[in-house]
Amino acid sequence: MSLEMQVLLAQPRGFCAGVDRAIEIVERALALYGAPVYVLHEIVHNRYVVDDLASRGVKFVDSLDEVPEGAVTIFSAHGVAEEVVARGVARKLRVIDATCPLVTKVHLQAQAYRKEGREVVLIGHRGHPEVEGTRGRIDGPVHVLSTVEEVERLEVGDPRQLSYVTQTTLSVDDTREVIDALVRRFPAIKGPELKDICYATQNRQNAVKQLSDEIELLLVVGSKNSSNSSRLRELGLRKGVPSHLIDGAHQIERAWFRPGMKIGVTAGASAPESLVQQVLLRLRELGVGSVTEMDGERETVTFRLPDELR
Repeated sequence: MSLEMQVLLAQPRGFCAGVDRAIEIVERALALYGAPVYVLHEIVHNRYVVDDLASRGVKFVDSLDEVPEGAVTIFSAHGVAEEVVARGVARKLRVIDATCPLVTKVHLQAQAYRKEGREVVLIGHRGHPEVEGTRGRIDGPVHVLSTVEEVERLEVGDPRQLSYVTQTTLSVDDTREVIDALVRRFPAIKGPELKDICYATQNRQNAVKQLSDEIELLLVVGSKNSSNSSRLRELGLRKGVPSHLIDGAHQIERAWFRPGMKIGVTAGASAPESLVQQVLLRLRELGVGSVTEMDGERETVTFRLPDELR
């Protein structure tokens, strides 16, 4: 029996269509307008991507007050509040919106619920840029929660006029218990179809669930502030598999491995494939003999670029 370690590579993994689009928007803006190009918040939650773009003349800012009047300014894939859009107009910024179309879909759905006179529950993590952006798109009260316990404590004006939307970086699995609790407490609550939840988040989690039945260790390539990458690690742990979230090959520790081990490798939706390949190179140095890509969902989704960049 061979004592060489084996790798099973998740499919799908890495960049989703929204991240691909956001990064291409920044790269095209650089080519078209030249440096510096300003980006409000991190374009996507990945340290390697952000550092690479910064080295090419992109300036990441936490507030529009840091941007010179009239400068080319890109809103990140996570979306922004209406107030931020208005401030950009007031400061005569040349704004390009890189908000993921699936996030925009959540904004429109929440706004439609408000027009029906419904209070909105936003299932997501307080402080996450996408959640803050969505909150800022809704004219009226928004209840942000992420646990069944918070559902039990929730107080609303009219239980018959309630709705919910979800953060896109949470999957059907992540939100199922919370949605079930909402429906139990508020039977008249209205929410989007399950198919409206981000396809990429769910697909990557499905791949990890499938992987976890065959592996003894899971490596997730992604940054700690990436919500969907963190969920992939948590999912591996829930399946009883030791799991590590790593920014790249430099964070791999020899002590994690033993001869003959089966290792699963995946990447969050904001992690580039180049980092995965560097991880595989390091694993081969540590004794991996074979790398097999699992069968999985092949993603063909693409999103069109803003008109000014096409």
